[in-house]
Amino acid sequence: MWAFLVCVFFVSGADKLHADSKPEHAPPLHSEAAVLIDAETGQVLADKNGDRKMYPASITKIATGIMALEKGDSGEKVTVSKNAAEVDGTSVYLLEGEKIELHQLVEGMLINSGNDAGTAVAEHISGSEQAFSREMTEYLKEKTGITTTSFTNPHGLFSEDHYSTAEDMARITQYAMKNDDFREIVSTKELEWKSEGWDTQLRNHHQLLWDYEGATGVKNGYVSEAGFTLVTSAKRGNRELIAVVMKADSAQRAYEDSVQLLDFGFDKWKENVLEKGERFQSPDHSIFVTGENVTFLSPEQAELERTVSDEGMLNVTDQKGNHIFTAELVKERAKSGMEKKKRAEPSPKAEEERQSVWKTWAEYSSMVADTLYYHLQYIL
Repeated sequence: MWAFLVCVFFVSGADKLHADSKPEHAPPLHSEAAVLIDAETGQVLADKNGDRKMYPASITKIATGIMALEKGDSGEKVTVSKNAAEVDGTSVYLLEGEKIELHQLVEGMLINSGNDAGTAVAEHISGSEQAFSREMTEYLKEKTGITTTSFTNPHGLFSEDHYSTAEDMARITQYAMKNDDFREIVSTKELEWKSEGWDTQLRNHHQLLWDYEGATGVKNGYVSEAGFTLVTSAKRGNRELIAVVMKADSAQRAYEDSVQLLDFGFDKWKENVLEKGERFQSPDHSIFVTGENVTFLSPEQAELERTVSDEGMLNVTDQKGNHIFTAELVKERAKSGMEKKKRAEPSPKAEEERQSVWKTWAEYSSMVADTLYYHLQYIL
């Protein structure tokens, strides 16, 4: 059963934005868990079992890649250990004792899914796979706010305690794609590869880089316990989306589900903007404002209604009352007495004009008084 969640985890100053809704229509999927988010805001456009614990397989390398790029020195030489050279699974054929730049290892890990490259990266940064995995989990919790992820290795080979969720993987990917080096690597279709053990041209394992308009990355995965997993980003115009599917029963199904999600996000949603300083009145007549421009998406045909509570919660709903978006606004600052007094003080020019008026009035009043006195004397 699909749940359609519109969740904005965007926080700026005192603004806290979030929302939820349930759609009448959503694309049918084969994958056991899936999520679609807006890459800019984190708004969740579609969710199927998005918070369910799943085995990520090689999409784990998204986390490893961003951790390596941010915590390591890309130009450093890494000495490949026996443990790294002999790790199971997909390989870039590293040799024990070989020295290779960290950046090249990240390329081999993300483009060709090299498990040996992942292990070499982890050992170089943290001393061991276990230490690196613990550090990576905590680092990404701090950076992205993920709540249901535990990494026990850098490559995604099966372990009972190595898990994540579609929603958490979307958050990790959203964060990673803000790194220019990471973005460039995962969007690379082909790469010349030269190392001591292998001289070849790598071809990115993510087929949608060739087959889907606007695709920008990022990673596929498979182990038998996890099924087929796939994370895809795509950009059209100003909108970039991230789709995550987990535990599809074939690679073809994983790609089909991802295309369904991305098409849904590009074709069925429209952009809305709450401009900075936009004012809203609550039932008790308090005024609340947005701290800066806030962008959110809504279903294409939805007619939006906006109300704000006395606590400053802005609720956007469609014509049927379905929740689309919620934003915690900032109460408009009351003007202090000092500010009022300051604004009431006239400018030097205004003060000069006021003094001139009073002087003229005083002279006129004196003249009138003298005239009246003269006439009274004459009458008497």
